[in-house]
Amino acid sequence: MNALSLPARITKEWAWGKATGAGIKVAIVDSGVDASHRLVGGVAGGAVLTFDPETKEGVRIDEGPNDDLFGHGTACAGIIRKAAPEAELYSVRVLGERLTGKGLVFAAGLRWAIARADVVNLSLSTGKRDYFGLFHEIADEAYFKNVMLVCAVNNIPGPTYPSEYSSVFSVAAHEDSDPFTLDYNPAPPVEFGAPGIDVEVAWKDGSTIVATGNSFAAPHISGLVA
Repeated sequence: MNALSLPARITKEWAWGKATGAGIKVAIVDSGVDASHRLVGGVAGGAVLTFDPETKEGVRIDEGPNDDLFGHGTACAGIIRKAAPEAELYSVRVLGERLTGKGLVFAAGLRWAIARADVVNLSLSTGKRDYFGLFHEIADEAYFKNVMLVCAVNNIPGPTYPSEYSSVFSVAAHEDSDPFTLDYNPAPPVEFGAPGIDVEVAWKDGSTIVATGNSFAAPHISGLVA
């Protein structure tokens, strides 16, 4: 069998084998990550981005360790660890205590991540049409740098960005609990289904909760990509 041929049957073992994500950098653009959580297993680095009208771009960037202000980013990190236990995780905090943030901060955080990571998990998006062009440009930057963007689609019907772009892995939730079980949709914009309904996830202060949403499906795909 040469390097371009496929086996008679595509299996999980053929696709992933004993891969652990070692040597792969995964950025989690979210509310921060609790690096001390037992399901996270440490973070290699990161940055906090906040709105600052006195700066040239309107965004302040403070590189270094950061905490999770909500729990959401920690949940994503713990899920990624299931499939990629040896990947290097980077926390890029762009959301605040109420899990909200500004589009410009989100865009700057995504650019920071693309400059450093191989895979970027985006369990967030924007539905504001004004940002369509900006995020399309950033998604193209990632594509040409061979950086994989994995984005959760909106939990309710309606367009969101950057999940709808063809260069992005767009993900919605299904009910299976096996992190290696995924669905593929041949008629995008939603391309993949992954576990995201009543899944136990890491949360703030070393805790876990049971949660539902496309936000928790996307990191399953990020882990598999890593």
